[in-house]
Amino acid sequence: MLDIKDSVAVITGGGGGIGLALARHWVQNGGKVVIADVAEKFLTAAEAELKALGGAVATVVCNVTREEDCARLADTAIEKFGQINLVAPFAGIIKDGLMVSPDRETGQVTRKMALADFQAVIDINLTGVFLTVRECTERMVNHNCRGLICLISSTGSLGTAGQINYASSKAAMSVMPKVLTAEFFRRGLAERIRCVAVAPGYVGTPMVKNMNQKALDAILSQVPIGRLVEPEEVAALVGDLYRNEAMAGDVYFIHGGLRLGSKG
Repeated sequence: MLDIKDSVAVITGGGGGIGLALARHWVQNGGKVVIADVAEKFLTAAEAELKALGGAVATVVCNVTREEDCARLADTAIEKFGQINLVAPFAGIIKDGLMVSPDRETGQVTRKMALADFQAVIDINLTGVFLTVRECTERMVNHNCRGLICLISSTGSLGTAGQINYASSKAAMSVMPKVLTAEFFRRGLAERIRCVAVAPGYVGTPMVKNMNQKALDAILSQVPIGRLVEPEEVAALVGDLYRNEAMAGDVYFIHGGLRLGSKG
């Protein structure tokens, strides 16, 4: 079993949402964090909050689609704290829309998803994860670190209409733990570096909680526990996966019993 105390977590998307909840969980359990976000103002506020909790914190303004930014992020963790034990590439975006939208009256396609909207989601949610994980793993191997790579998938990976870009990126997160675990096993690394993914359902981030109440009620009608999953609950699961070294190579759902489009 690993201990969070004195371990170092590198978290992208750390300026808010699940990323900040994980950073908060980490420092409350005695760990150290390097949080990254593309928005400096969110990083500044997150850093102040985490330091008020007594946490050891470093921040990096980072565009995860840029190789040099991801390399700088990984280097910062080593320079500041000497190791990397948890890699949590949680930066992500959505740009929802149907691939093609026929007119109800004519049946002819009047709108279609822009390539830019598809590519932006893939760039951040998939390529950005690859770059973050690649750079951090290189430092973990070279500095003999022990720990976990924890990706964030989604119930959307099972296929949600209107999210061909997002769902595709999250489906990729579902296969990455198997691929990386196999690669680590081949190279004799799997005993000290593991990879998993967590797949949340509807999470109570500020954006979701502040959405139209009618739309929110419709979402909650599909969730057996009758409420949103809290970001802190996702963070707690990541902490448990980190501690338990038998957990490797798989995806762990946390969705309150949700079954997409069905009440069972």
